[in-house]
Amino acid sequence: MINYELDSDNIATITWDMPGRSMNVLSDASTKAFSDAIDKAISDENVKGVIVTSGKDSFIAGADLEMILGMTQGPKDAQTIMEGVQAMQGLMRRMEESDKPFAAAINGTALGGGFEICLGCNYRVAADNPRAQIGLPEVKVGLLPGGGGTQRLPRLIGIQGALELMLEGTGLPPQKALQKGLVDKVVPTEELLGEAKRWLMEEPNPVQPWDGKKFKIPGGGPNTPQGAQVMIAGNAMAHARAGNNYPAIQAILSCVFEGLIVPIDAGLRIEARYFTSLILDPTASNMVRSLFINKGKADKLMRRPEGIAKSDPKKIGVLGAGMMGAGVAYVSAKVGIEVVLIDRTLKDAEKGKAYSEALLDKAIKRKKSTEEKKEKLLGLIKPSVDYADLEGCDLIIEAVFEDRGIKADVTAKAEAVIPDTAVFGSNTSTLPITGLAKASSRPANFIGVHYFSPVDKMPLVEIIMGEQTSDETLAKTLDYVGKIKKTPIVVNDSRGFYTSRVFATYVNEGIAMLKDGVVPAVIENVGKAAGMPVGPLALADEVSLGLMHHVMTQTRKDLGDKYQAGPSDEVIDLFVEKLSRAGKKDGKGFYDYPTDAKKRLWPDLGEHFAPSVEETDLDDLRKRFLYIQAVETARCVEENVVTDVIDADIGSIFGWGFAPYTGGVLSMIDTIGVGTFVEECDRLAQKYGPRFSPPKLLRDMAAKNETFYVAA
Repeated sequence: MINYELDSDNIATITWDMPGRSMNVLSDASTKAFSDAIDKAISDENVKGVIVTSGKDSFIAGADLEMILGMTQGPKDAQTIMEGVQAMQGLMRRMEESDKPFAAAINGTALGGGFEICLGCNYRVAADNPRAQIGLPEVKVGLLPGGGGTQRLPRLIGIQGALELMLEGTGLPPQKALQKGLVDKVVPTEELLGEAKRWLMEEPNPVQPWDGKKFKIPGGGPNTPQGAQVMIAGNAMAHARAGNNYPAIQAILSCVFEGLIVPIDAGLRIEARYFTSLILDPTASNMVRSLFINKGKADKLMRRPEGIAKSDPKKIGVLGAGMMGAGVAYVSAKVGIEVVLIDRTLKDAEKGKAYSEALLDKAIKRKKSTEEKKEKLLGLIKPSVDYADLEGCDLIIEAVFEDRGIKADVTAKAEAVIPDTAVFGSNTSTLPITGLAKASSRPANFIGVHYFSPVDKMPLVEIIMGEQTSDETLAKTLDYVGKIKKTPIVVNDSRGFYTSRVFATYVNEGIAMLKDGVVPAVIENVGKAAGMPVGPLALADEVSLGLMHHVMTQTRKDLGDKYQAGPSDEVIDLFVEKLSRAGKKDGKGFYDYPTDAKKRLWPDLGEHFAPSVEETDLDDLRKRFLYIQAVETARCVEENVVTDVIDADIGSIFGWGFAPYTGGVLSMIDTIGVGTFVEECDRLAQKYGPRFSPPKLLRDMAAKNETFYVAA
């Protein structure tokens, strides 16, 4: 796990090499072994210096997240947590306070606690590997660097640079890390250990800058005019971007402010206290579980049926070369899959291919790709109007307009050519898969494959099982999604499935608020303050009010007398049918989109929706946004549309951007408490309408004191 070697020059090399893992992590066992190795080197009078390095391709990827999750979910004894944090901090202080110089030979990615170990060394040399990442990303899991990072990094590079990296959780490649001052030198990989040893032999200095008597914080401490200005600006920017939703952000700011006006040992105690407070807060456990552990399970295809041979799609057909189809073609060709991109005219198909060319040109400009890679990728995409070119395809992705007739037509044309074993995936976002499969001669091979726009950026793919979809079809589809490096969730069929159905509640609730007389700017600001990425009215424009109207009209037609009008229907009808304001694509919707200025809320909204004379309850607005999405998700669980809590939470965050700090819709209900959530939904239903009324599933869970996640 931790190898210790002493060479003939009395340089000790401590090598992290955890068995059975592709990357080293800080776990209870590895940290104990490292601590023992450090003590061995320090106590040996013959040792002149110590190199800390890794036997793997990366250095240390950070803390074991399963261990962190256990800390957040186990018995929450603050004293025990505090003592554990201080033990880790003490390990680094033993390194710093010894008379032995330590050199970190960073051979790859060093993140979180891994980089904090490097900061505890006197010299840091990194291998010139542009794929490696160096930084302190703890804020992304609702935590702060608890191994001294909030104290050492600003003392090393100054408050401003340190806050930028810690508050964003940014990882830097070695050359940029050198420019920022995170490392002292970057060398070719083969020279890494040699450079570490050279420094120990020729320039050893066992005293850290912050332990020197004349040390001053670069750029000034928080009690200087310059430092105070940086702290004020950092606090304002953090609040503007994240509101009060992420306790870790405020804790990092507090650690830096409070810790840098006292000696480092006192600063470390301050850091330990704030870290402990975050472990005790549910935000961290929710974020760790959903954003990393459960996402990792989804990425490893946890929903793939067992006993079915793995498939490897080599050729696919994409029907429809609009933005969605063009994006699917790009992400597929990017991993070496041959793509036939079909549209009504060759010009339209070639336009779809040009989308990939534009993305590649942008990547080349940013030095993230090359002309050679561009030509290779583009060579895999064949624009066509001839369905005969689909011969030999392993998979078809249909991405044409949301119209049953059009979809049925292209289904028949494709199935006349493709092999009997091929999978047919429809990228519909609202139409039930079982109904679309009626146009197929092989419904067992028919499945929903719902991407999110833009496909090249959005990580999620929602896979929808029709009533006759086979397990083999699901397995093949998951193999494809895994190959294109997307995160899949699997749900059962219904109108709108899961993501579109629940996402619509956020947008519709914003429109309902407009109808209620809430000031439009307040609606947008509260939506973002609740943790959503975009205000609901802006999102409605992005999605297109015209498309929402089309889906609504189709649903009315399909359901007939069973259709239940929502509070937003009247507003959508007004904007599309009478005001001709169909959204951003048309240059006007809830917002105006002037060519020479930023978008702005349509000034005439007040004429159609007079502001209410009653005082606006901002807390109620926030709850309406979050609770309406959660209660609809619970309905999806009750109706067996969603069959796994992980799919629900992963889908909500990575599909439509539900507030990440909650851990997802069902994690949020658990955190609030099912009983409390039900009571609050009943209050909202009485005040705003039956759409908030909790389903029987939640009432039963509340009565039994159950949760969606079983407590550890």
